[in-house]
Amino acid sequence: MTFSVKTSASTELIDITDQVQAELRDKGVQEGVCMVYVPHTTAAVTINEGADPSVQEDLLMVLNGMVPWKAPYKHAEGNSPAHVKTTLVGASELVGVEGGRLVLGTWQRIFFCEFDGPRTRKVHVRTLG
Repeated sequence: MTFSVKTSASTELIDITDQVQAELRDKGVQEGVCMVYVPHTTAAVTINEGADPSVQEDLLMVLNGMVPWKAPYKHAEGNSPAHVKTTLVGASELVGVEGGRLVLGTWQRIFFCEFDGPRTRKVHVRTLG
């Protein structure tokens, strides 16, 4: 399954857990693994706390501080910081599935990470069960 994510800021985290869980339900997967993959060089996916939105704000603050927008980058397109952040975070996550549910910790959620928005992006979900 592939679904779209519309972002509204240059950098943001969007909770996609429910969309991924819906894929499991639609496919009837009860046991196995679920891969979430983002096919973009300036976007990523991660798992982190979803209960407190300040965690997402802190993550973006640190990433934006570690990889500043203004620096002597050589990439002509002007979005080198987004490429670096994507490499640091990663393009995929692999999550176990038990009883038809994603095996996530109490506070964990799956987040699409936009680093070069706003844009419309794609997320691929593949299950093996």
